[in-house]
Amino acid sequence: MAEDTNPQQAGAADDNKQKLTFSLQRIYVKDISFEAPNSPEVFKQPFKPKVNLDLNTTSAQTADDQYEVTIKVTAQVNDSETGTTSFLAEIEQAGLFRIAGIEGEQLDQTLGAFCPNLLFPYARECVDNLVNRGGFPPLMLAPVNFDAMYAQRKQREAQAQSAE
Repeated sequence: MAEDTNPQQAGAADDNKQKLTFSLQRIYVKDISFEAPNSPEVFKQPFKPKVNLDLNTTSAQTADDQYEVTIKVTAQVNDSETGTTSFLAEIEQAGLFRIAGIEGEQLDQTLGAFCPNLLFPYARECVDNLVNRGGFPPLMLAPVNFDAMYAQRKQREAQAQSAE
């Protein structure tokens, strides 16, 4: 049996699909820094690294349907025996996204988890390259689960609200 479709309903569904937009406009490095404060002495001893990694994401609306999402990666590597700083690498990897037709919680999750997942491989490669150019072995950052980070952040926010 053929299924009857109301042309007005089909047209409304097409309009909703057309309004939903997600596209990556540009990927860029917003800020980058590398310091090796104890060079060249640090190269005279065996490299026994202890890595401290800090990772943050932010987002901001830059136009009606345009958002900037930024991942900030800070990697400080110290000698595990002496505590001497080998290097400090910081990068802010950003992207411009055109997002329309997504609102509320879905938009928040898109900006807090989905977009950082797209940007992280670029940040990872940049940190690796930066550290290598500083004369150190590559620092291959492990993949990050931004969905889990987003869920943890939402859970902390909910706990903070219930404590008030």
